[in-house]
Amino acid sequence: MYENIRIVLVNTSHPGNIGAAARAMKNMGLSQLYLVEPLSFPNADASARASGADDLLARATVCQSLEAAVAGCSLVFGASARLRSLPWPLAEPREAAAQIIGASKQTPVAVVFGREHSGLTNTELLCCNALVHIPCNEHFSSLNVAAAVQVLSYEIHMAGREGVTEVESDSPPATTADVERFFEHLEQALIEIEFLDPQQPRQLMRRLRRLYNRTRLEETEVNILRGILTATQKRVRDRLQ
Repeated sequence: MYENIRIVLVNTSHPGNIGAAARAMKNMGLSQLYLVEPLSFPNADASARASGADDLLARATVCQSLEAAVAGCSLVFGASARLRSLPWPLAEPREAAAQIIGASKQTPVAVVFGREHSGLTNTELLCCNALVHIPCNEHFSSLNVAAAVQVLSYEIHMAGREGVTEVESDSPPATTADVERFFEHLEQALIEIEFLDPQQPRQLMRRLRRLYNRTRLEETEVNILRGILTATQKRVRDRLQ
């Protein structure tokens, strides 16, 4: 039922947390575990903490980068225990779960969990459409990564039981790879028209990523936007000749 939903753990340092996360996933019917550069895996501690979810560990996909782990996904949530200096689209687990269930009916989606002590870097955040934040005691808000996986897995399972539906569209959602190529094209075009100074970029591209990621671009929309960029670049180059 949830084959299109990936749980992605980034650079997990303690193998026991990987096993506990697998157990939390299997409790809620999730099975797609992706590991980005785990410190030690496979490992006996992971198997011991999995407590019967060894099959998820055996099938886990180990990746060398977050980009590889979310390749092909149309929606990526990054789990974060803290708010960032650059505002990013933010949802609580229940709201995020409804979006995840809806989007997963068409394409793969992912929920990304960062390192135990430092979470996701700002660079890794750029791979995410939005953040999901678990409300906790403001005086003690640090959740173990496996506990965070349990909370999100539960909300996803509950949203799945409620039969959330995705609004139909005549175009499939753009994948993360499609959107990343668009951002590369956009940056190149902005430099060519001298709107973006590569020596002093400030936070322009991050803000533009936030803007477009909020919309969850469709494949056709990406093609239209890239067509506009190509036409703009051609007009600028023609004038320089």
